[in-house]
Amino acid sequence: MSSHLFTHLDALESEAIHIMREVAAECANPVLLFSGGKDSIVMLRLAEKAFRPGRFPFPLMHIDTEHNFPEVIAFRDRRAEELGERLIVRSMEDSIKKGKVVLRSENQSRNAFQSVTLLDAIAEFEFDACMGGARRDEEKARAKERIFSFRDEFGQWDPKNQRPELWDIYNARTHPGENIRVFPISNWTELDVWEYISREKLEVPEIYFAHSRDVIRRDAGLLPISHLVQPKDGEQIEKITVRFRTVGDMSCTCPVESDAANIEDIIAETAMTRITERGATRMDDQTSDASMELRKKEGYF
Repeated sequence: MSSHLFTHLDALESEAIHIMREVAAECANPVLLFSGGKDSIVMLRLAEKAFRPGRFPFPLMHIDTEHNFPEVIAFRDRRAEELGERLIVRSMEDSIKKGKVVLRSENQSRNAFQSVTLLDAIAEFEFDACMGGARRDEEKARAKERIFSFRDEFGQWDPKNQRPELWDIYNARTHPGENIRVFPISNWTELDVWEYISREKLEVPEIYFAHSRDVIRRDAGLLPISHLVQPKDGEQIEKITVRFRTVGDMSCTCPVESDAANIEDIIAETAMTRITERGATRMDDQTSDASMELRKKEGYF
């Protein structure tokens, strides 16, 4: 007889697996978004537990801004190949070339424009449900959203018109052109994610761990030096020990000063912090109190 106690992580895992199976059962053509970041890595493990030894009943997809950290993209490709699952990649460069996205400069953050490429990909493959690793604790606009988040035929979200989710009953009904965004780990916290990664012994990209990197200090944050980010007049390049709490567009994703070189150190550090990961590390989320909500209304994940 097993002596394993049913833990908080077991409850979260069970809920997420139930949600994924509901999507597979109720939706005609779902997809799982996979970027190579920590939350989507957890989503892959949950999908394995939900559907293995069979293949996933959906492909993987990533909307690539072409401004992603190369370490994360390499990890994305390798992990999909190891799992033997189909990975669809759609690039914002194509949206730019088609004139659907117009940037002020090549170095401008592309995060806010991902919805254009995402909506085009949804239409191209006729996906009726997109599962992703967004969590309520990340940002206050995300906290307003249901686990099954209905989007209209224009891909838009109305926070004042959401479907009830009583007794874990989810409404996945859509008309042609509409779709559902589904967040199986919506109720998880950043700490839960790292504790699950530790428990499941999941590999993550190395930039999540402390390493030495050239950065500049800008707008109360650190920015990693790259071909997209160079010092302005008066800014000095510093080499300091940092890690990334979240990985996204290199032009606006900030590392934090940290000596956490392994998962146990990250768990201890995360348990002590009082600043959300996006609040501390995404400059584009700090430009306006409503910026994330406005983007989500326009189709952002």
